[in-house]
Amino acid sequence: MDKKILAVATIAALGLGMPAATLAQAADESESSLLEEVIVTATKREQGIYEVPIAVSAFTEDIIFRQGIVDLTDIGKFVPNMTVTGFSAGHTSSVNVFIRGICLQDHLITTDPGVGVYVDGVYLGRQVGQNWSLSNIERVEVLRGPQGTLYGRNTIGGAINIITRQPGAESGGRATLNAGTRGRVGGDFYWNQAFTETFAASLTGAYTQRDGVGDFTNFDAGVEVGELREWNVRVAAKWAPTEAFSMVFTYDKNDGEGGLRPYTTLIDEVPTGLLYATGARNSDLAADPFDNAGGFWIDQDGNFISQADIFNEADGWSVTADWAMTDTLAWRLIYSDRSSKYGSGLDDDSIGSVAGELNLPFGEDPALRNLWENGVMFQYPETGFADQESVELQLSGTFDGWDFVAGLYSFEESGGNNQDTTFFWAFPYGLHINRQDAESRAIYGNVGFQATERLRLSMGARYTEDEKNAWTTVGVESSATRDWNETSWEVAASWQASDSLNLYGTIQNGYQSGQFPARPYCLFGDPDCYVATDNVTAINYEVGLKGRPTRSLSMSAAIFYTDYSDLPYQVSDNTGGGFNTVNLVVDQTSVGFEWESTWAPTDSFSLHATLGYIEVDVDDPNPAVAAPLTPEWTASISPQFTQQLSNGGRIVWRADVSYRDDMYGQPYSNVPLTNIDSRTLLNLDIAYHDPDDRWLLGLYGRNVTDEKYDNARLLPTDYVLVILNNDRSEFGLRWMYNFGL
Repeated sequence: MDKKILAVATIAALGLGMPAATLAQAADESESSLLEEVIVTATKREQGIYEVPIAVSAFTEDIIFRQGIVDLTDIGKFVPNMTVTGFSAGHTSSVNVFIRGICLQDHLITTDPGVGVYVDGVYLGRQVGQNWSLSNIERVEVLRGPQGTLYGRNTIGGAINIITRQPGAESGGRATLNAGTRGRVGGDFYWNQAFTETFAASLTGAYTQRDGVGDFTNFDAGVEVGELREWNVRVAAKWAPTEAFSMVFTYDKNDGEGGLRPYTTLIDEVPTGLLYATGARNSDLAADPFDNAGGFWIDQDGNFISQADIFNEADGWSVTADWAMTDTLAWRLIYSDRSSKYGSGLDDDSIGSVAGELNLPFGEDPALRNLWENGVMFQYPETGFADQESVELQLSGTFDGWDFVAGLYSFEESGGNNQDTTFFWAFPYGLHINRQDAESRAIYGNVGFQATERLRLSMGARYTEDEKNAWTTVGVESSATRDWNETSWEVAASWQASDSLNLYGTIQNGYQSGQFPARPYCLFGDPDCYVATDNVTAINYEVGLKGRPTRSLSMSAAIFYTDYSDLPYQVSDNTGGGFNTVNLVVDQTSVGFEWESTWAPTDSFSLHATLGYIEVDVDDPNPAVAAPLTPEWTASISPQFTQQLSNGGRIVWRADVSYRDDMYGQPYSNVPLTNIDSRTLLNLDIAYHDPDDRWLLGLYGRNVTDEKYDNARLLPTDYVLVILNNDRSEFGLRWMYNFGL
């Protein structure tokens, strides 16, 4: 049987409730806390997750801890039709989140992601810093499908809400520690202090480090490939002088460094390429592909500079003020100021080991020396930064069966990306610089109406204006200004089929402003190529069912059809001028379904499962164009068993299996070299909880089968660039202690 069919069929069968021999007690349909309805704010007002007329996955603090979820990469393993790749820039704080086949592979300032990430209502404009540490988080919500009305631009694939724990009235805290193989050491803490009846503050901190997956072959870098050291801190203060008014101030910072993500290059896979013609072969490189990542360059003065070390920093502060003017009318103000920066790069060819000695460009091989001197060494030391400021004013209320939320939104961003003067030796004078200033303004509203006892209707609209001013220097200078505007809208209906089961139908519209070329080396051949694409529009038709059909089963299911117009794919190639990245604009339709369920037949056993399927059709004259990084099938299954002990304590046994189908690394299906094979990951966990639930001690295993897989693949003419996974097998101990919470 085909591996894909077998994996999907197995997970689906288990997830839909396949009986197990250990479940003789299944007749006992006791109420389980695992089936309690989660309250979410996906529609910018509090609703039960079963009532929300869109596809939403919610991860509470308890779920995050039980499943060993650390960041968004882990979240992506347990959401149908969601894929998270570590493509961008080589550092761990940057991720590319794909929902229903929509996102962006690149990370440069002139590109915008198609999935919006929000922290306490604040939009994070850049991928750097988006891979948020999920320690002491109250809830994570994953909204699938275009969210253009309430969330605005850059949510044509979906949105992710991260809601942090606010300071509260009870003093206390929690601490966790973990240690494991591959040099894993980490921990986090949370402390809340109620100073008065009206003022409280909290402090959250986390640190983690882990060894890498191998040495750099090109040189002695002093760090390993994929080595990680990262810390973050968050401070929050809440002042609530009256029951009607409160103000929350937050500041957060994360800082990471280590070694580049695992990269390797398949040179001899492209026999027509220039590198192949010079005699450079993978057979000359290290056997372990994890060890083929490189990372050095030489500046114009001949100084040796290591780019194996990477860094990323992000910080920001926000103020949120809530004012309940009456029992039915409330204002909210959210102001935020954030910054991020990184240093990284790529060494795509690993060619230093081919020369035998690490003294290029002074090697003895004439062919290799010619490559170096003529600018085809494909090394990209890169730095980038972004500063953003946003403000949102919301008005919400209820009256006579109606409820509404409306708002004004403003967003400004300024940033840039540099690739240094030796980006290509053919152009030692030519800095690769992107700069962009962006402004966005919007007004929106959404209203809901309880038409009958069982029927709820809602509708909304948003008007957005965007302007981008961009300029670049790649030996050739160019600049351009472009503006866009769009009205996004949605209509939805939800029908309560029973006390615990809802049917819904939704039509959603999404919008994304156009974007300029990421790496415009096309300027050497076409001085007029520095132009922005048209804005992207999306319309999604969706029907779904969610709720609790039985006392022991909660579930949600959705069927969707989404139509995208003027969607840009990023296509990179090596040209005579440099590593050129252009926008391939296509129309695209997606159709699929999603399933999530939790089955808890007893208080001691539960089974959570997800299943997603998507089929994408790209309307382009070239029939070989395909949606990148979009697996046809995604699935997961998580059984959990609790063993009660005579002393009142308990042992919790848990397993998590996640499956991702094969997919293409770039938008061309006729190039088998960019095919990314499927992968199945297995996590195991066993933990002892003391009788008072004050502490626990556990054993964990992550990726216990040590599966090696590709996160992304690119074929820029002369070689295949492979971005490999960084989550090798890991086993360790974890400990948690509650201080009064």
